Amino acid sequence: MENTILIIEDDAEINNMLRLLLRQNGYGTVSAYSGTEGLLAHGSGISLILLDLMLPGRSGEDIIRELKQKADVPVIVMSAIHDVGKKVDLFSLGADDYITKPFHNDELLARIAVRLRTGAASSAAEADTLTYKNIVLGRDDYSVTCCGRQAELSKHEFELLRLLMENPSRTCTKSMIYDKVWDYENSADDNTLNVHISKLRKKLKECDPDTDYIETVWGIGYRLKK
Repeated sequence: MENTILIIEDDAEINNMLRLLLRQNGYGTVSAYSGTEGLLAHGSGISLILLDLMLPGRSGEDIIRELKQKADVPVIVMSAIHDVGKKVDLFSLGADDYITKPFHNDELLARIAVRLRTGAASSAAEADTLTYKNIVLGRDDYSVTCCGRQAELSKHEFELLRLLMENPSRTCTKSMIYDKVWDYENSADDNTLNVHISKLRKKLKECDPDTDYIETVWGIGYRLKK
C-alpha cells in the first residue's frame, strides 16, 4: 500500500506543488491549509507529515506535539528560518527533521524516503481486512459485508467507505476525501460527494436497518458514527 503524506501548508501554490511532486513519485497525499485542519486530517492513514511553520492562527510549533500525540509518524518541518537554536527547539517539540526553504525537490524526497524507511522498520504489516461494528471490508478483493450480507458498492462508494474505516477516530475533511477518493477529478464537488454518501448510507441501511454508520460534520466532512 502506498505511503500517504499529509501536507500542512497555507500557501496554496506551494501546497499544490508539493502534492504534484509527491504523487509523481508514488506517494498518496492529503492537503491541509491550517494547523487546525491538519490536526483534523491526521490519523492512522497518514505515514508522514510535511509541516510549514508559518501557519495562520496556530503556528506549526504549537501543533507539532499534538500531531505526535494523535498518531506518532515522522514530521518534517519546512521553514525559511535558518537559526540553529530554533531548529533545536523544534526537535525538542517532536519534529523528526527540518528542511530550509527554498529547498531542492530531490533533497526533500531523499529526506522523506529516509524517514519512511526508519518508520517502516518498526511497523507491522497492514491487515487485509477492516472491520467497524458490523461492517467487514476486504481491501484485496474489494468486498464489503454488513451483518453478514454483501453490500454491492460502486468504486467510489467503496473507496469512500474504506477511507472512513481507515480513519475511524477522526473526521475526514472534504478536501481529504476529494484527494483520496476522486484524486481531484473535475467531477468531484460537494453535490457529487453528497450523492455518494447518500447512496452508501442507503446500502448499509439495507443490510443493517438498526444502525447509522456515517455522520456529517457540517462544513467540514464526514466520519464514522460512534
